Amino acid sequence: MEPKIVKKSRSPSPPLSTPPSPRAKQFSDAAPAPKNTPKKPKPALKSPASPTSPTSPTAAPAGINQTTNFSRGFYFLPLGGSEQFGVNFNLYGCDGKWLIMDCGMGFADEHYPNVDILLPDPGFIEARKKDIVGLVLTHAHEDHIGAVPYLWPRLKCPIYCTKFTAAVLRAKMNEFPKCRDAHIYEVNEDFKIPHDLGPFTLEFLRVPHSVPHSVLTAIHTPYGTAVHSGDWNFDPRPVLDTAFDTAKLDRLSGQNILAYIGDSTNAPIPGLGGSESDVEDNLRQVFDKIEGRILVTIFASNIARIQSIARAAKHVGRRVCLLGRSLHRMVSCAHECGYLKDLPEFIDESDLPSLAASRTVLIVTGSQGEARAALSRISRGDWKNLKLGPKDVAIFSSRAIPGNEKDINQVKNNLSAGGVKVLDPANAGCKIHVSGHPYREEIRRMLTHLRPHAVIPVHGEYMMLESHAELAAECNIPALIPHNGAVICLARSEQQSNADQPLPEIIDHIETKLLAVEPQRIIPANHAAILERKKLQFSGAAHITLLLNRHGLLHGPAHISLLGLIDERDEQECDILDDLHQEIEDTLDDLMDDDITDDIRIMEDVRVACRRYLFQLFGFKPKVTVHLLRV
Repeated sequence: MEPKIVKKSRSPSPPLSTPPSPRAKQFSDAAPAPKNTPKKPKPALKSPASPTSPTSPTAAPAGINQTTNFSRGFYFLPLGGSEQFGVNFNLYGCDGKWLIMDCGMGFADEHYPNVDILLPDPGFIEARKKDIVGLVLTHAHEDHIGAVPYLWPRLKCPIYCTKFTAAVLRAKMNEFPKCRDAHIYEVNEDFKIPHDLGPFTLEFLRVPHSVPHSVLTAIHTPYGTAVHSGDWNFDPRPVLDTAFDTAKLDRLSGQNILAYIGDSTNAPIPGLGGSESDVEDNLRQVFDKIEGRILVTIFASNIARIQSIARAAKHVGRRVCLLGRSLHRMVSCAHECGYLKDLPEFIDESDLPSLAASRTVLIVTGSQGEARAALSRISRGDWKNLKLGPKDVAIFSSRAIPGNEKDINQVKNNLSAGGVKVLDPANAGCKIHVSGHPYREEIRRMLTHLRPHAVIPVHGEYMMLESHAELAAECNIPALIPHNGAVICLARSEQQSNADQPLPEIIDHIETKLLAVEPQRIIPANHAAILERKKLQFSGAAHITLLLNRHGLLHGPAHISLLGLIDERDEQECDILDDLHQEIEDTLDDLMDDDITDDIRIMEDVRVACRRYLFQLFGFKPKVTVHLLRV
């Protein structure tokens, strides 16, 4: 029988609208997974009880004392990226020293008005920054490196990454003056760190993913090894980097792997993900049938897909043009690292009017329906010198990030209304997109090679972590589902107690928060200003100014502004202002009858009366403020 997975209760995480990339995708082309359930599985690792207050995102689980001494032992702390997409921020602690794995951002949704970007709060590790040996970046996606320019000035630690990741990061950090003295060290061709990071020794394995130079990291310590997967898949025929070197995985398996901390994005999806080479072949066939202009929208960081599109375009005699600032930046980094060199030169946007539509392919940003991205603007007819129509085809060579479906559908509807045919992975009739994340059978294969003592699923929403843990149980490997802020002991020192307790074990809890990036500042995501904006966004506001003489009588009409509540061009709706004014006068009369002269009491009574009236009128409670002046 299968072991029961005892799931770690979790503290609720704020909603995210995650990144580029980097979040779960929808799939319809996976094959069924073969059954491979062992007869005598090991028991799942136990976790502490749930927080006593499910509404408190920072409450520690019952029995956890928040007094961990990190000076001895080996620990893993996911402070972002577990139970959510984006904001990947993971810490490894060993004998008082700390290693940071990834520092990514997330994308805000309607819960955060006037905020586009969310960051992990580095407060815990900032207090220990003298003990940080380094920040390691597994690859160049925004949900893994996007927060670095914002947070590095608070951490001031050396950064280690592969060549392409370093190129992308430098381009980003050049825009941040406080980051200009950051030290970014490239992992060399032998995948060796140029410095001693004791007590950690790092070993990197290049893994296929949708962005070049992605790596899996084996973190060796005196206690044993943790394998941090980053994002990866088992693409059998990648178009850029080499296929996964499984022989190196087999060699790692003999090095006391305490835990595999792995990507859970596609853990619920059976079968195998497929190959980027298949996408290239299929795009050739699709392009060959199209008479008009071709637009293909992708994630800008998907260099492999850019190459596949360019090769398919060359095969059918078309030239390629890039539209979107992020695409140009990523292609520039790819050229710097030796990629895309064997392709025809991309044409400039200014050359498009002189070329027949049937001779061009446009690669455009905006696969997730972003309002300011190239595809959205084109779909609205808001791109200079480029209009689409019948015979033109827009191809979504991507999957929808959960939460973005509505925006994506709006772009598709705009395109369709203009006569443009829209193709996506669901209706293309062939595979025009493969995921950069492992499907269920690929994860099973990884676990078979590594044979870790335990599995800790990360990188995904809770149902994905749970599915990953269930798969580990099928492979007879104990699994521990973390939550953001969990302090997980991977190995104890000889001096530590509880030696008989199975490991890994959740022994503590760190308060985790999000930071919100506004245009001119970074503030906590639960900042009162954001909460107020959110209320105003949904309920509107009434601002009332009263001029009272010394007898408490109105000195002229009250000044009333109703924001988000009425159309002031509508005479009938403006009658509401008269009624509200009458409500104010009645309240002031009652206060005079009771001989109330205290300004604070007057303002509060008027506020409550007006809010009650507006609630009766609209069925919701707008924000009401009252300002009183004496004349």
